[in-house]
Amino acid sequence: MSREESGGAPNLWQVVKSVLWSFLGVQSERNRERDFSRGKPVHFIVVGAVMTLLFILLLWGVVRLVLSAAGV
Repeated sequence: MSREESGGAPNLWQVVKSVLWSFLGVQSERNRERDFSRGKPVHFIVVGAVMTLLFILLLWGVVRLVLSAAGV
């Protein structure tokens, strides 16, 4: 029996996957129920904030790369 099936709180990888799927707006009903019933909100908030910051930095880097390639 895996940890996911044993009824424990979601581990870090499961939280990261849930946040990634939430960025796309899709999630399985089973995972959503697990997150809301056994997950701690602070874990999702912290992972979401870190992933949002990484996304912003990625976009910033891509824009700088495109602008430098364009000679601006």
